[in-house]
Amino acid sequence: MKRRDFSASLATAGLGLALGPAARAQGGAPVEGTHYVKLAQPVAVSAGPGKIEVIEFFWYGCPHCNAFEPMLEAWIKRLPADVAFKRVPVAFRDEPFTMHQRIYYALEAMGQLDAVHRKVFFAIHNERQRLDKPADVAAWMSKNGVDGAKFTEVANSFALQAKLRQAKQLTDAYRIDGVPAMGIHGRFYTSGSLAGNNERSLAVTDYLIARARKNA
Repeated sequence: MKRRDFSASLATAGLGLALGPAARAQGGAPVEGTHYVKLAQPVAVSAGPGKIEVIEFFWYGCPHCNAFEPMLEAWIKRLPADVAFKRVPVAFRDEPFTMHQRIYYALEAMGQLDAVHRKVFFAIHNERQRLDKPADVAAWMSKNGVDGAKFTEVANSFALQAKLRQAKQLTDAYRIDGVPAMGIHGRFYTSGSLAGNNERSLAVTDYLIARARKNA
C-alpha cells in the first residue's frame, strides 16, 4: 500500500471520548498515525447541517469488503441520528472496478440497493460470477428481480457518469489506496489495516465520530 500523508500527533484518552468495546479491549484511545489518519487537507462534506458524514469506501470484488459487510450493516443500524452514512464504490483501475461502480449507483438510482446489494457480493464471492461485462450484468439483474434493460439505461446515463466522477474525487481526496476503508466527516480516515482488523476499524470510527461531533 502507498504511504499516506498525515500529521504525527497523538490522540489521547484525556479527550474523554467513549470507545467501543473492541477499542477498549486493545488498551485506550486510538493513536493518530497508527490507528487512523488525520487528513492534512480537509475534504468537503455533503451531509446537512448538524450531521456527521461517514463514508465506507468499498469494491464489490474485494473479499475483505465482502467479509466486512455483515458487521458493517449491524453497526449502521446502531448509528445515532446525527450520523449520515453512505458508501462510495472505488475504482483503482478501469475494469472490473468501473462496472462494479455502475452496478452500485444504478441500483441506488433505481431504489433497488437494499434488495440487491448483498446479492451482488454473494454472486461474485460465492457463485464466482465476475459481473464485469454489461450483457452479463443485465442478464444477472433480470434473474434477480431488476429490469435488465432499465438497469443498462441507468448505468449508462449522464447522471451516473457524474456519480463516477464524484466517487473518484472523494477517493482521491481521502487518499484511499485500499478497501474497505472509513472516511469520517472529511477529516479522518481509518481501515482494518490501520486499526488492526475490520471490527476494530468500526470502534475507531466511533471514536472519530465523537471527535468530529466535539470538533476535537
